[in-house]
Amino acid sequence: MFTVGPVQENSFLIRRDGGDRALLVDPGEEAPKLLGAIKALGVQLDAILLTHCHFDHVGAVAPVAKATGAPVYCPQIEVPILQDIMAYVPWAGFGPFESWDPEHTVAGGERLSLAGYDIDVLFTPGHSPGHVTYAIADGDEPTALFSGDRIADATGDRSPVALFSGDVLFQSSIGRTDLPGGDHATLLASIATLMERFDDDAVVHPGHMGLTTLGAERAGNPFLSELSQPS
Repeated sequence: MFTVGPVQENSFLIRRDGGDRALLVDPGEEAPKLLGAIKALGVQLDAILLTHCHFDHVGAVAPVAKATGAPVYCPQIEVPILQDIMAYVPWAGFGPFESWDPEHTVAGGERLSLAGYDIDVLFTPGHSPGHVTYAIADGDEPTALFSGDRIADATGDRSPVALFSGDVLFQSSIGRTDLPGGDHATLLASIATLMERFDDDAVVHPGHMGLTTLGAERAGNPFLSELSQPS
């Protein structure tokens, strides 16, 4: 996990334990840092996975894709944003970011086989219109992660399902819905879908702040109280 850029966005570089192929989720900024980690691990980048196309999640897509040759998987609805990033930056002072034409699109419902993983793509709109979450199926082997200047190996026989959820759900918070295309009720419905589908030990790898679990957020996230109220 690398926290990059002025908006403090989380980019994730993941691989199977001891594997030589990896995935990069949401390269927001600081391409040299991300490329340095890929080089330090000695891995081939199989793909760049985007949860959504807000500028803080895609600012380093072009330089990383050019340097590694990795194909980019982009939410289908949001392809025009990736193709013209600066036109969608809502505030002055960010960028400039280079646009990119993605090699692949996802809309939810796909199962991808990349870097030795089976990855379910889930449609989770609300923060943005085309937002997706990537779920690494329960039962996969532990991963090895490069963080800063060290490599940390996960322990245990099996890892809980890992959710790379972008800006859907955070520690004690949820994604903002005041940007174009955002909708609060839709976001809560997306979170409810994750809560219904996965167990409490599912580890949420969010686009901002630290890791959490669905169980922790189910128990203590004040923004999710509406989900427990009877209809």
